[in-house]
Amino acid sequence: MSDWSQLPDLAARHSGGSVVAANDEFFAERENLVTDEPPEYRPHTFNAKGQVYDGWETRRRRDGSPGPDWALIRLGIAGVPAGIVVDTAHFVGNYPPHVSIEGCGVPGHPSVAQLLEADWHTLVPVSPVDGDTRNSFEVTTDRRITHVRVNMHPDGGIARVRVHGSAVPDPQWIDDIPFDLAALHHGGRVVACSDGFFSPPNNMLQQGISRFMADGWEMRRRRDDGNDWATVVLAAEAIPAVLEVDTTHYKGNAPARISLDGHTADGELIGLLPPVALQPDAPHRFRLDTDTPVDRVRLNVFPDGGIARLRLFGRITPAGRASLETRFAATTSVPATEE
Repeated sequence: MSDWSQLPDLAARHSGGSVVAANDEFFAERENLVTDEPPEYRPHTFNAKGQVYDGWETRRRRDGSPGPDWALIRLGIAGVPAGIVVDTAHFVGNYPPHVSIEGCGVPGHPSVAQLLEADWHTLVPVSPVDGDTRNSFEVTTDRRITHVRVNMHPDGGIARVRVHGSAVPDPQWIDDIPFDLAALHHGGRVVACSDGFFSPPNNMLQQGISRFMADGWEMRRRRDDGNDWATVVLAAEAIPAVLEVDTTHYKGNAPARISLDGHTADGELIGLLPPVALQPDAPHRFRLDTDTPVDRVRLNVFPDGGIARLRLFGRITPAGRASLETRFAATTSVPATEE
């Protein structure tokens, strides 16, 4: 789970990501960049402008104007990026020879004009890319990013952009309010699991209702006496009160039972929910009887199966609030070298 590709895609459409502007999208629409599904190619599919590509494609530059073609992406989850994938799938004679990517952190709901005037800084310098390839770039930054700007030098087509990283929530929106401590967009994340053969465990921490079976976490069939499990780091230290577990779409492969344990800040393991039975293809809600703060939980699945969504509602502690404020301040302040 240390591989940055296992971190959530902060730009994903299903997490609220959107392409808010582009200087040109003559051949293919900018919105395709954050589409959740993998890019497709349908040969001999033409419109009035030529072959239809599942991506963002600009016209060929002929005027010698300076600067690259660009697209602005609003992240669905504000956070610190660790790696970016520029996928040029199916673009073989029309991909850009080079790309660069910038990021900025702008509070509130900025307009396109405000974003164009924002303080952008480099996440990926001008770098060569290959066609029909998932081009991966590691990102080294400690800044909280709300928007990224994808630049093609000078023009061409890109199928998808994935911005993998860790969420950094704004403390003002979760202070003294019961909220989902495990949600990806609040900073929750699976850091270890027994198995993710059919689909990864972070899927169950996504927003909204699960769309289909592969949109949740599903394990392979166990052939031993053990059970599956996933450890979730919470947004902050908190006292959990309500657990929601949804098995929607899992009809013949839902778990028989689940239980929940918590880990305190000093590593003590406490029981939060004893083993309880689950029904297939159904939402479940359980009250938790504890007054002990925890900073991570372990969902135990007996013996295996699929979980569509997991929600854990509770209130953060003063220590949790302090840790959120510290991280938020550290990732939104301007480095001394740029003052």
